[in-house]
Amino acid sequence: MASAKGQSQIDPAGHLLGPLFVPPKDLAIFATRPADSRGRLYPENESPTRTCYSRDRDRIIHSSAFRRLKHKTQVFVQHEGDYYRTRLTHSVEVAQLARSLARTLAVDEDLAEAVALAHDLGHTPFGHSGEEALNAVTGDIGGFDHNAHALRLVTKLEHRYADFDGLNLTWETLEGLVKHNGPIMGNIPGPIASFDARWSLDLARWPGLEAQIAALADDIAYVNHDIDDGLRAGLFGIGDLANAPLAGEHVRVVQGRYGELELSRFIGELIRVLMSTLTDDVLSQTRVRLAAAAPRSAADIRTVPHALAGFSSAMQAQMRALKDFLFTRMYRHPRVIGPMAHAQAVVTELFKDLVAEPGLLPADWAAQGDAAGGPATRRVVRDYIAGMTDNYALAEYRRVVKKAVP
Repeated sequence: MASAKGQSQIDPAGHLLGPLFVPPKDLAIFATRPADSRGRLYPENESPTRTCYSRDRDRIIHSSAFRRLKHKTQVFVQHEGDYYRTRLTHSVEVAQLARSLARTLAVDEDLAEAVALAHDLGHTPFGHSGEEALNAVTGDIGGFDHNAHALRLVTKLEHRYADFDGLNLTWETLEGLVKHNGPIMGNIPGPIASFDARWSLDLARWPGLEAQIAALADDIAYVNHDIDDGLRAGLFGIGDLANAPLAGEHVRVVQGRYGELELSRFIGELIRVLMSTLTDDVLSQTRVRLAAAAPRSAADIRTVPHALAGFSSAMQAQMRALKDFLFTRMYRHPRVIGPMAHAQAVVTELFKDLVAEPGLLPADWAAQGDAAGGPATRRVVRDYIAGMTDNYALAEYRRVVKKAVP
């Protein structure tokens, strides 16, 4: 594996011999530092103008998988409306929050942003329902896990570079992608276990603080955008939200300050104060935990047997209660359940028909399989469907299954 270390030098002829960037001088002692990276699986010369982590971020942004997030939804299928968040807009919001938290805590912003931008790469079309359907029909080949599939995308399925499969991201970005929600032990998904055997990601340990921050940014972003999307869609009203845990007190504050507002202004004010409350709690609690643990390096962060970035216990309880409210009012709403049931049928039937007739796959995909119904073919079809956008899955359903979209 190649190291990311190096200092900028210029030879007598004026040629740049090493990195041109100037590493930040004000990073905390426990921050992950580019110069200390464990490098990349395939050795490369590092960029003279970017740190290894900013280069990772850029590779993720330019990947095919990232572009496809534009047409992958989280709760609603694509034709429900064009102003709801997609996986792409959500990822951009998570990256913004992760960068802000990282800057305030003086850790590496580029690494936090890279993990945030990559965290949803492995999701199927049609949100969680699509994943559930794909997992159900692939149980005999290990099922489907979006985090494991994201790792496959960035280490194997992306074909952008001539010298290697995947994006050849640094160890720290891969670690954050796989473990941003914490250590992985017990029933480890096959793709993660296989890669870990090749290049250990220290699965039993917590990742660096940058990855922990990205996971919290995800939590903050999706709770707030679910409130935004749910109100705009009319799945629940402001009156309902006024009685919801955590959000309710902020609804009353906004109403007391401004009175009646048009919906878009009300949502803007509510989200602004709720996000501030959540990020302030994270910053305060994380500083308390850091002070208690007193890590002297990024390596020390990984030896602590619990998360060092997190919500306070009181805020965590309120977040759980708010998520329960959103699950009931939003994810179980008839206008969501109906389309998602149809979406699951699309994924299920498309998988079965492509496995039975792999000749219907694009030629480059079909070449990777074995016989109809074989395990290699089943894995190929799983990967093929997982990469689809909502609209493409519906189009393939019409082509392969030859049925009208439900």
